[in-house]
Amino acid sequence: MAAGNNGASKPEDDDPFGYLYADGQAAGAQGPQGGGYGYPGPAPAQPGVPRTSYNQVRTVGERQYGAPPSRPTPAPPQHGGGQGRGPNTKGLLIGAVAVVAVVVVGIAAAVISNTRDDKDAQAGGGTPTSVPTAPVSQSQETPSAEPSSEPTPEELPKQDAATLRLGGSAALGKDVKGAEGIDGAYVAGFNAPGSSVTWKANMPDGGQYRLTVRYTIPAVDANATLTVNGKPNPQPIGLKNFIHSSDPNLEKNWQTTWAPVTLQKGENEIKISCEQGNQCDVLLDWLEVTPEP
Repeated sequence: MAAGNNGASKPEDDDPFGYLYADGQAAGAQGPQGGGYGYPGPAPAQPGVPRTSYNQVRTVGERQYGAPPSRPTPAPPQHGGGQGRGPNTKGLLIGAVAVVAVVVVGIAAAVISNTRDDKDAQAGGGTPTSVPTAPVSQSQETPSAEPSSEPTPEELPKQDAATLRLGGSAALGKDVKGAEGIDGAYVAGFNAPGSSVTWKANMPDGGQYRLTVRYTIPAVDANATLTVNGKPNPQPIGLKNFIHSSDPNLEKNWQTTWAPVTLQKGENEIKISCEQGNQCDVLLDWLEVTPEP
């Protein structure tokens, strides 16, 4: 370029990149022949092959680098679940399979257990049936070979008055119903002084006891003298109207009374008598010794 030359001979040569624009190309602008401006040089010429560049020059804005960004495709709507995720059918299926597996295992265990029981029973010569357990009451009734540690209480004596030794005007009677003696017999005629009944009672042990007497009266209080081993009791034995009957019918007035007595081990003589001062209008049925509470 000579001094004073302020530009190229052609206007399109003023811009070295004029060939990149559509108007520059229309004006005949050409790119550098030996490469440059970031472009590779042309490939060596080959006979019969038109000369081309490594990169085809395009107008600014025409070249697209890479494919345009793809838009996200909306997911198809879920059916049957409404908003959000639908039912977890896979989890439900797994749970159902687990339940079926547990039931199958339980049935198999029961079958194996029953089979073992049958085999055990057959091996022992029995039948595969369960043996019923005896009720508790039957087990308790089974006698034991071992002696009991508790002492058996000995039976205390009891005697019908009609079988005792009678004294004075005392005699047997059977007219009044309700007596518990043999053949309904009782002691009558006891209402005169000097009449008595005497009993020989054999005791297993000495101590304090009660003498119980069954009798009947014509709804009027009575009493008698009690003598034990030759010693009269300080108080007479009361034969009162304890049932508070107002009917003098003797059949309806049978009742019992008792008096405390001290007896010795072995034989004891017990006497009930009608003495002076006693009210003895009474029939005697039986006598019994019972423990003192």
